[in-house]
Amino acid sequence: MSTLLHLDASARRESHSRNLAATFAKAWLEAEPNSTYAYRDLAAHPVPFISQAWTELCDYVLEHGITDPARLHEAARTPRQQEAWAVVEPLLAEVVAADVLLIGTPMYNYSVPAGLKAWIDQITFPRASLELQVVVASARGGSYVSGAPRAAVDHQERYLRDFFAGHFGVTDVTFVNLEYVNSTVDPTLAHRREEYERSVEEAHQTAAELGRKLASAA
Repeated sequence: MSTLLHLDASARRESHSRNLAATFAKAWLEAEPNSTYAYRDLAAHPVPFISQAWTELCDYVLEHGITDPARLHEAARTPRQQEAWAVVEPLLAEVVAADVLLIGTPMYNYSVPAGLKAWIDQITFPRASLELQVVVASARGGSYVSGAPRAAVDHQERYLRDFFAGHFGVTDVTFVNLEYVNSTVDPTLAHRREEYERSVEEAHQTAAELGRKLASAA
């Protein structure tokens, strides 16, 4: 039985990234109704920032060369470290159990929301390895496609690719990006409205196709 872990990070309850991720999840569940589905809303239920005790866990893992996620609990030796591990354990267990990780996220200030970054910090342990596929359903105010004037400041996609590859050895990361969202509210981008509408249609179609494809393959 395959497992889909779905995260949403947008501060908006009704957002483009949430809707796009939901399109993928719906297609996945329709194609594989017997699969396991886990969901976290990182905006409605924020993950706490890492603490001093968390850094002690990380140091212990490095010092003792622990790479197996099942052994990470060995680092929690003091009461504060055990409290820190109690935050990490359920988050990490969800990721370890997942076949596919779906992240619905907007681009905030050229990167990711603080809530998503906090989740990333909590589950990151050096040299651990995971076997999963990652799908990022992203919404951006402008356009950051290759060749666009702002492509060089897209620190969202590069950051997430580097994180999953560098910390978990996961290189199968697919982005479905929805562009020019701000054209619906910003008069200076009104001339991009057609491109936005085309982007919405194409992104949702891609997300649905990808959801069905990965569910069938998992």
